Amino acid sequence: MKKILLLAAIAATVIACKKSDTPIMPGANDKASARMMDEFFKKYAPKEEAFVLDAAAGGTITLSSGTTITFPAGVFRTKGGAPVTGNVNISARDILKASDMILANRPTLTSSGEMLESFGEIIVRARQNGEDLVLDAVKPPSVVVPIGLANANGEQPQRMEVPMWEGDTVITYTVSGHNHENQLVTGTTQVSVNRGIVWDQIPGVGFASATSTIFPLDRLGTWLNCDALYVDPRPKTTVLGYFGDKFNWETGNNYTSNDPTLLFFKTKNTNTLIKLYNVILYPAPSKEGLLSYQNSIPVGQEGTFLAMSAKDGKFYAEMRDVTIPTPESGKNYVAYTFNLTEVSESQLLNLIDQMSTK
Repeated sequence: MKKILLLAAIAATVIACKKSDTPIMPGANDKASARMMDEFFKKYAPKEEAFVLDAAAGGTITLSSGTTITFPAGVFRTKGGAPVTGNVNISARDILKASDMILANRPTLTSSGEMLESFGEIIVRARQNGEDLVLDAVKPPSVVVPIGLANANGEQPQRMEVPMWEGDTVITYTVSGHNHENQLVTGTTQVSVNRGIVWDQIPGVGFASATSTIFPLDRLGTWLNCDALYVDPRPKTTVLGYFGDKFNWETGNNYTSNDPTLLFFKTKNTNTLIKLYNVILYPAPSKEGLLSYQNSIPVGQEGTFLAMSAKDGKFYAEMRDVTIPTPESGKNYVAYTFNLTEVSESQLLNLIDQMSTK
C-alpha cells in the first residue's frame, strides 16, 4: 500500500528572504547509483516469514525474532464475512530494532513529526485459495514481542499502557522548503521527500512489561505499531546535515524508491529512529544535504547519526555519536558537516547493524 500525497506548499504571504540563484537541484543526475542503493535495500530488508495454520483450530506462530502471534479458533473471515475453515497461509514481518527500521524504511515518526519509541512494528497477511482474508473483530489475535520497559524513555513502571498506531509509506511532493541556513524558501521545481512510513494513532493499546509487550492484531495487510510518544520537556531544535560532494541529487528528484542519500538519527538507549528526509533547497556549495522537521529534536539529546550515500557507483557512509547542542546565537538550527568515506556493501550493512546497539 502506498499513498502519494501531492502538496503545493507555496506560502500565500510574501517571505522577506532573497531567493538564491543556485538551483534547487545543482548536481548532475546519477540514476545508476540511485538504483544501486535501492537494490541494496531490496536485498537486505527484513523479509516476510510464511506459516500454515488450521483456521478452525487456531494456534500460535513464532517468528525468527521471537515474536509470537496467537490466533483464536475461528478468527478468520472471508471479505464477505463468512467463517473460514481449513488451512490458511499466513505471512508476517516484524521490525523490532533500529537496523531493521533503516533497512525497511520504517522510522518512528508520527505524521506530524513527533518522535515515537517503538515496542514493535508488524504486518500480517492471511490468504486462502489466493483470496485475502480478514479477522473477526470481536476476538483479535494477540502479538507478543520481546521488547519491554528496558527500552523505555524516562521512568519505568512495572507495567505501561502503550498506544497503537497504523502506518503507510508516504512520498510527498513539495515546492517549498528550507535552505542551508534553515531559511524558508520557495521555488518552481517539485522535490520529493521519501518519508518512509508515518504513523497515525488508532484505537487500542498494548501493555509493556519488563521484558515483553503484548498488543492486539485487529487488522491484516496494514503496518501496526505499538509505540509510545517520546516524552522530553527540553527545548527542541532543527537539525541540518551537510553531505557536500557525496550528496546524490537523485535524492528529491521524484525518486519513489529508497533515496540514494539518507540520514538517520538513533536516540541513545531507546528504540527511537528518526529519518531526516527533507532536502535542503538552494544550498550553498558544500551545504547539500537533508534536514529534520522544524523544532523537533531535543537540545541535549544524545544519539547517533548514520549518514550514507550512493554516488559515482560507490557507497559512502559515516556514523557519528553526538549530543545535540543549543543553536548558536542568532541561528534557529544546528548543523553537522558529515565526512563520508567509501565503504563496501558489507561495511555499510555492518554500520546499519551497529545502530541497533546505540
